[in-house]
Amino acid sequence: MARKNKKTRVIGVISGKGGVGKTTVASNMAAILTKEFKKDVVIVDCNITTSHLSLSLGMYYCPVTLNHVLRKEKHILESIYDHPSGMKIIPASLQLEELEGVDITELENVIEHLKGKTDYVILDVAPGLGREAYAALRASEEIILVTNPNMPAVADIIKSKDVIKEMEKYPLGVVLNMYNDHSYELSKKEVEVLTDLPVIAMIPTDKNVAISLNEKMPVYLHKPGSSSSKNMIRLVEHLTGEKRETFLSKLLKGLSFSK
Repeated sequence: MARKNKKTRVIGVISGKGGVGKTTVASNMAAILTKEFKKDVVIVDCNITTSHLSLSLGMYYCPVTLNHVLRKEKHILESIYDHPSGMKIIPASLQLEELEGVDITELENVIEHLKGKTDYVILDVAPGLGREAYAALRASEEIILVTNPNMPAVADIIKSKDVIKEMEKYPLGVVLNMYNDHSYELSKKEVEVLTDLPVIAMIPTDKNVAISLNEKMPVYLHKPGSSSSKNMIRLVEHLTGEKRETFLSKLLKGLSFSK
């Protein structure tokens, strides 16, 4: 990765607990930023004890991982792999023995080496508020909080928000994932009142997400027209402040140039 002196945004994607779809949101964000918005994106699996990112993307053979970087055996630029979508992946090792000698507190320092070389660094943060999560939060500049529309999951987000505030990081808002608009679910307004944060995306429960996980690819790549993919795109539009170019918008742009 050659130095391009880019302005790099480092965004941590966090959740108060596992199973809420954090990695799914992070990987789809990275794919959409790359494919739809033509950004240079590196997504990093910061969940070194229970790494899932490379598995969810069908990447099983990665000789150099974040673990090697944190052990100071390799430079972080040596741990980057190209995904067919165009996004770049820094995986954590899938091998339990690779945890030996890893210093997670070095994460912030190694992420610094990506700044100026890419548009976005997306950190897939370990769930909860353990040492791995703290290290990734310290390495982040902006934070997206992923939760489900139920009280236990939202209560964990409230705790996470307090930690973010103490660290003086900037919370972009909440992604309400697996939302079905049932009467027994917390509404968008209720989540915003409870967390004192804006809900910046509502991703519905979608069977295509489960199918895409089985196919080892982000749902946006598997079914770009699905309800979950469309709402993921809206999330990235909010994140970038840009609108995705559609066939119609490209056609209209072409007509305006031809005048």
